[in-house]
Amino acid sequence: MDLNTLWFVLLGVLLTGYAILDGFDLGVGILHLTARKDEHRREFLNSIGPFWGGNEVWLVTFGGALFAAFPRAYAAVFSGFYTAFMLLLLALIVRAVSMEFRSKLESAAWRRCWDAGFSVASAVATMLFGVAVGNALLGLPIGPAGEWHGRFLKLLSPYSVLVGLMTVALFALHGAAYLNGKTTGELQQQVHRWFWRALGIFVALFGIVTIFTVWKVPLATRHFGAHPWAWVVALFNVLALANLARCVRRNRPGAAFVSSCAMIAGLMVLLGIAMFPKLAHSSLNPAWSLDIYNAASSPKTLGIMAIIAAIGMPLVLAYTCVIYWVFRGKVQLGKFSY
Repeated sequence: MDLNTLWFVLLGVLLTGYAILDGFDLGVGILHLTARKDEHRREFLNSIGPFWGGNEVWLVTFGGALFAAFPRAYAAVFSGFYTAFMLLLLALIVRAVSMEFRSKLESAAWRRCWDAGFSVASAVATMLFGVAVGNALLGLPIGPAGEWHGRFLKLLSPYSVLVGLMTVALFALHGAAYLNGKTTGELQQQVHRWFWRALGIFVALFGIVTIFTVWKVPLATRHFGAHPWAWVVALFNVLALANLARCVRRNRPGAAFVSSCAMIAGLMVLLGIAMFPKLAHSSLNPAWSLDIYNAASSPKTLGIMAIIAAIGMPLVLAYTCVIYWVFRGKVQLGKFSY
């Protein structure tokens, strides 16, 4: 494995970590309005309160690593998705502000307003992530010099919107699996019902997206013929989804959440298999695509970054594990809760 491939893999690890960790708290936000009682909504917020800020660091780190390792790809993608990224930033800010401001007043109208902002912003952010993935698989309008030749509205194709909707359902399912292990009593029963609804919606959308992908998106399946092991990853996803449902039915919330994490990781591996070695596939001319070689920094830069990653990533993983261990268990509302 050369340094270029190593950094493609490391970027995949960062993006997968973000999808798993921020995926469940975005999912909690998507489901937030399904809780009718104020106390239940506070439990939703406090279930992710210690984690959401750290979860988003994975996205920031991914952006910084992409900029340092593959600056041409960073420039092209961020130019094309500039409007989408500004909307994403706005959604993430609204999420954070809603969590912090919601309990500042006892007014029911005040709390309903921030509840709606938190839930809508979570859904919008998730949708934007899915639309970005859909466009990456379809190809981006990149010219010979790596310049962008598209418009924002053209990013909203039927396929990319379908992938966006599937991502919303996926994160809602992931959030429900997480909440199933953090709540008790009446609220847990409500979460349990919403889990099965989210599962049904996700399975339906996943089936539609899979058919559409095989039929209309050759980039996504081009490696399956030469590398049969890719089918193992696809089978792993199906088994993880089946085990997720099995564990919830058998009241094993911890194992269910692990299965949900594994399913998301498997989907991210499939995305990596589809893209490699490209970072941004040109829909105008495949020869103009940006890959891990023509978009990369110098070997010296990649080598220095690899040393920094070897030191820093174990520390980040250790910190993440400690935080999740300290705040394990069911949600308990206290004096300083949201």
